[in-house]
Amino acid sequence: MLRVKRYQGKRTIGLTIRQSTQNSSSGVLDYETFYPVFAEMEAQNMILNLHGEVPSTPPHAPLTSASEPATAITILNAEPAFLPTLKNLHTRFPKLRIILEHCSTAAALSAVRACGPTVAGTITAHHLSLIIDDWAGDPFCFCKPVAKTPEDRDALLRAVVGSEGRFFLGTDSAPHALGKKRGEDKVAAGVFTQPYAVGYVLDALTKGVERGVVKEGDVTKEVLEGFFSGWGRKFYGVQEKGARILVRKGKERVVDVLKAEGVEVEVVPFRRGEATWSVEWK
Repeated sequence: MLRVKRYQGKRTIGLTIRQSTQNSSSGVLDYETFYPVFAEMEAQNMILNLHGEVPSTPPHAPLTSASEPATAITILNAEPAFLPTLKNLHTRFPKLRIILEHCSTAAALSAVRACGPTVAGTITAHHLSLIIDDWAGDPFCFCKPVAKTPEDRDALLRAVVGSEGRFFLGTDSAPHALGKKRGEDKVAAGVFTQPYAVGYVLDALTKGVERGVVKEGDVTKEVLEGFFSGWGRKFYGVQEKGARILVRKGKERVVDVLKAEGVEVEVVPFRRGEATWSVEWK
């Protein structure tokens, strides 16, 4: 599925793999078909946003043969299996600006770093704290790409403070209705992090410092400003507006449920009921 986005006049195209995330039944499987599109995007200095996963192997598909063993794809290795495609696209279109969205593995971080400066990655607030065990028992922590191992989570934390601008925040916040997260059908993939995303990131970094994953001295004002806005603005070519935020630790409590006035829809945010940082725009 190719979708054109506009961000303050900047044109981007998002590409989603079929069945790799929520509402992706019309996603892309054959990239070569779109090579002319990518070539024109490269010429027009546009940005290609990639949901970097491949579809899972069908449940009853044969997995091995006598002559050529095959590796089944699941939600756990769907992102690493996509990374050769990222490398191939960058090799074919080296000037095409590409964003690998919501990186969830150390392998994805390494793949982005191995590319040139025209390739960057985003990291969500929730992937900085979640691991497999969290979403396995809690539908409100389930998203795609799924959170992976503690080692992957810690690699993401280190990337926040040590990426030198190659990675920046992309919340991928998904406000699925309560019934879609706890209904009779399959659980909808997506974690709702607005309007607490900044606090979630700061909480994750604080815990990362406590565990010795990152050094407190590395969590600087410059790093935070870069990850939250500056590095993304630079990659997209969007000018700074001058607005600032004031954050206070533990001054905000995540609501248990969000309801829109006049609409019978309830949305449960990530880490409902917990304390986090408050954010005030200045």
